[in-house]
Amino acid sequence: MDIKGARNYFPYLKSGKKYFNHAAISPLPSDVNEKICEYFQIRSETEIEPYFLTLSQATSAKDKLANLLNVSSKQLAWSPNVSSSLNVLAQGLKWEYGDEIILNNIEFPSNIYPFLNLKKEGVTILFAEAEKGIVDVTQIEKLISPRTKLISISMVQFLTGYRADLISLGNLCKEKGILFCVDGIQGVGAIEININECNIDFFTGGTHKWLMGLQGLGYFYISEGLMDRIEQKHVGWTSVKNTWNLLDYQLDLLESADRYQCGTLPRVAIIALDASLNFFEKFGFSKIEKQIIDNSTYLAELLIKKGYKPLLESISKKNIAGIVSFTHGNAKMIIDKLEMNNTICTTREGVIRISPHFYNTKDELNDLVAEIMEAEKVI
Repeated sequence: MDIKGARNYFPYLKSGKKYFNHAAISPLPSDVNEKICEYFQIRSETEIEPYFLTLSQATSAKDKLANLLNVSSKQLAWSPNVSSSLNVLAQGLKWEYGDEIILNNIEFPSNIYPFLNLKKEGVTILFAEAEKGIVDVTQIEKLISPRTKLISISMVQFLTGYRADLISLGNLCKEKGILFCVDGIQGVGAIEININECNIDFFTGGTHKWLMGLQGLGYFYISEGLMDRIEQKHVGWTSVKNTWNLLDYQLDLLESADRYQCGTLPRVAIIALDASLNFFEKFGFSKIEKQIIDNSTYLAELLIKKGYKPLLESISKKNIAGIVSFTHGNAKMIIDKLEMNNTICTTREGVIRISPHFYNTKDELNDLVAEIMEAEKVI
C-alpha cells in the first residue's frame, strides 16, 4: 500500500479537514470503524454475549502488539491507561527510606504523579533538568547515586518531540543495577522499538494516539525479573489460573502478565486495536516510521525557512519522531485561526505542537505553514 492508498482509509479527508494532532488523539481508519460497528451489531442484534466469539480478536491484538514491541505476549497486560500501568510498578515494588527515583522536568504528568506519591514512604524524587528541550543520558547520569532504584522517561517527549536514546539509557541502567521504566505512548505506532534490546524493565503506552485506536485502553510490558519483585496490590477473578472454576477460591495467580488484568476488559477497544494493527501491517511499520520522520524533518526545515524556530532545531534523525513544536507569543490565537480554516493542531504550555502521521503529505504541510503565516497577519 502507498500513501495514496492509505489516505483512502481516512474518510475525514473528503471534508477538506487537515489534521495534525495525532500526539493527542488519532482519527480512526475506516477498517477500525467497521470492526467497531460489527461488534456493536453483535451486541445489539445477534449473539448479544460475544465473549468467546471475539476471543480470537483479543488474542490477536495482544500478539500483534507483542510483535511490534519485540516481546512475548505473556509479558504484556492490558490496563486502562498509562497512569494505571505505572501505579502497578510504583505501588508493587518494595521501597526503603532514602531510595531514589530519577525523572525529568518536562515529562507528561502521568509519568510523574505515580512516583511522587511515593514521597510519603521516604522515597526521594530527583528531576533531571532539560537542556534546550532535551533530557537524555548526560542529564540523567549526573544524578545517579548508590541509592538510585529506578529511572523513568518517555520514549518521545510530549512537548518537544525529542526521541530518547533508550539503548544507551538501558545499558546504563543495566550496568548500574537500576530499574528502567519507559512511557511509550508518544512513540509506539510512530517509531519502531525493541524493548529487549533497550534493556527495559517496564514499558507502558496507550492506543488512542499514534496507534489509531480508542481511548480507555492501555498496556504494559513487565520483564520476568521485575515480575518476581512486584507485590501485586490489586487482583480480580481473571488474575488467577482457575478463572472459570468460579466457586474454587484459590488465589493462585497466573504466571503471565495477564495476572494484572483484574476483571472485564474493554473488548471493543481491544478489537479496535487489532484492526488498527492490521491496517498498519498493510502499510508496513518500517515504512510508517520512515514517512513520519520524513514528514517531521520536512516540516521543521520548512518552519526554519519561513522564520520560525522549532524547539528542536539541529538534532540527529535518530532523535526525531512525530512531533514538531515551536514557541509563539500568540500560540492560542493562531491555533484558533487554523481551526476556523478546518486545520487542526494544538498548543501545550504555550507551544504550538504539530504532529503529522505517516499518511499526511508534504502538500498538506506546505498548506499548514502558509496558513500559520496568514493567521499571523490578522492577529
